[in-house]
Amino acid sequence: MHDETVERTTDGSGRLCDLTFDEIRRLNPSVKHRLWSKFQGEKVPTLREAVVESMHHNLIIYFDVKGHANQAVDALKQLYLEFPRLYNDSVVCSFMPDVVYKMRQADTNVVTALTHRPWHLSHFGDGTPRFNSSWKLYLYMMMDVILDWSIHSFLWRLCGVSAFLMQKNFVSQEYVRHWSSKGIQVVAWTVNTFAEKSYYESVLESSYITDSLVEDCDPHY
Repeated sequence: MHDETVERTTDGSGRLCDLTFDEIRRLNPSVKHRLWSKFQGEKVPTLREAVVESMHHNLIIYFDVKGHANQAVDALKQLYLEFPRLYNDSVVCSFMPDVVYKMRQADTNVVTALTHRPWHLSHFGDGTPRFNSSWKLYLYMMMDVILDWSIHSFLWRLCGVSAFLMQKNFVSQEYVRHWSSKGIQVVAWTVNTFAEKSYYESVLESSYITDSLVEDCDPHY
């Protein structure tokens, strides 16, 4: 699951943290997808089920870890032991440096990446402040500045990452060149229009994550 709530991606409602897996399993994850008519009755898979299906289609997997570093690392470590091909076909990524650091500590052969969007602690992706309180907003903006500096100064090396997953609006030719010179690949997210894809492929010559390879989709931050 991607969001903190289930409304956007399923036919359910409520916060993800308030639901049991059995309750999540009863939700329909295809109901709001453009191809919903072809995939009726789908169920939310377990992590292992999703991995098996992805490998069946020879997909590159990005394990986007949202939190609970210790539990996530333990679960992923077992998956890599069970499916060694994941070492060549997957990336463990997170906004949280501790997740990436602990994953590398647990298994140095796993490819990892830091996910980042400037101001993500204080603002949502569309620029809306996360907090109504002015002092709290400015406090988190200060934390954003510190986090951004830390990630680009030393955390990338401390965490041993191979890539940066950067929000597309903050990727430039200079940014790609800078990290390429350090052996780090920049992967932009989420690139959802034909014009943007052409720019990333022909000008930036950089990889990107998209919601569809065949059509334009709504922006996602």
